[in-house]
Amino acid sequence: MKKVCVTGATGLLGTNVIIKLLQNGYSVIALVRKKSGWLGEENENLKLMEADLSSDLSLLLKDVDCIIHIAAETRQNLIRYEEYRKVNYETTVNLFTCAESAGVKKFLFVSTANTLGYGNTAFRGNEKAPQLYPFTHSLYAQSKLEAEDYLLKNCNNTDIIIVNPTFMIGAYDSKPSSGKIIFWTWKKKLVFYPKGGKNFVHVEDAANGILNAVEYGKTDEKYLLANENLSYKEFFEKVNRITNQNPIMIAIPNRALSFLGLIGDGLRKLNVKTNLSSSNMKALQICNYYSNQKSIKELSVQYQSVDKAIEDAVQYFIENKKH
Repeated sequence: MKKVCVTGATGLLGTNVIIKLLQNGYSVIALVRKKSGWLGEENENLKLMEADLSSDLSLLLKDVDCIIHIAAETRQNLIRYEEYRKVNYETTVNLFTCAESAGVKKFLFVSTANTLGYGNTAFRGNEKAPQLYPFTHSLYAQSKLEAEDYLLKNCNNTDIIIVNPTFMIGAYDSKPSSGKIIFWTWKKKLVFYPKGGKNFVHVEDAANGILNAVEYGKTDEKYLLANENLSYKEFFEKVNRITNQNPIMIAIPNRALSFLGLIGDGLRKLNVKTNLSSSNMKALQICNYYSNQKSIKELSVQYQSVDKAIEDAVQYFIENKKH
């Protein structure tokens, strides 16, 4: 039985990945801040361990075959790059250094699609496309790209595989995190939506993509875990149809978003935490679209519809009284 170590085990993706690993016969060490944060069931092949990812974990990793590093700082309201770098870069470097010294064979790093160049309705961004604005100005995306570059340049004895998921929707979104986008339109009579769009993927498919990458992924390669390219209007219309709603939909002018971005830039200069920034508001105005052909061809990922992802997320929110 292969032993896998997973970080970020209590988040949306981490929970789904561990459930899939256990279903497929893996033995899992899950590194968590608090054991009480685990949302899945107990399992004899799952060991929850409270650990500081910036500490020396070499002994803990001695018999581990693969590390799946998911833990990350994803909040969009932090002001300084160092706040992202400390978690997304320095922790990754430390964990990888420990993996090398412990003789771990594979290190799978979960990054983000926003380290890669996006496309539009005519052309889809892919694994070879260089990062583009506004994500070149996203502190989060930059910290992830710095970690990617380090891993690819410094791998010696441990195989490096990088996966780049797009926007994930599905069950076990306890905070909620990305699922907040569903609440943007759910049970609303009036919905204001930006004119841009993004790529959406069922979190289960992203989890399956990670498992397949552990088995079939090539060293030093990146894999986009992506599915449907949708405008925000199209996505909200899906949510409305699935939840039997018919709100009034009003497009937000790009100029209004740009103005909000400038206000956010000013607040950040005053050390005020805010999700508003020029780069974040620009991201809502573009078609942030990607291709999944490489993951289908090389990892044999079979993607479910975004409708199913929304249904599963909504059902989870209802059952856990998150709505």
